[in-house]
Amino acid sequence: MKAKHSSDGRTIRLVRAYDITESDAGYRVLVDRIWPRGVTKERLALDAWPKELAPSAELRNWFQHDPVRWGQFRTRYFRELKANADRLTEMLAESKGRPLLLIYGARDVEHNNAVALRDFLNESAELTS
Repeated sequence: MKAKHSSDGRTIRLVRAYDITESDAGYRVLVDRIWPRGVTKERLALDAWPKELAPSAELRNWFQHDPVRWGQFRTRYFRELKANADRLTEMLAESKGRPLLLIYGARDVEHNNAVALRDFLNESAELTS
């Protein structure tokens, strides 16, 4: 997937946990609350796994990756992210300006929390500045 840039110019890439390679460079963040089945810790080589930035269990169970619910999912997930703005700011500081590599396990590459998190970062200049 093509890299996108946040409001501060930071490169943000989305990579499915099952497709990651050693050459995928950047600050590696698993953005799911649950570990991707069958993937080793060594393969992901994470820099961070901030579970509190993943969608809540209630939201994840409600969404079920249903594209019809995508808009409402984003609204609800953005609300959860705003409530965790301090942790999000902390994660961005820990990355020390390196490109963000948001790693996720979902099969749907267009309707998942990594896409929503990237969009949230792109729209939230106050977090990334």
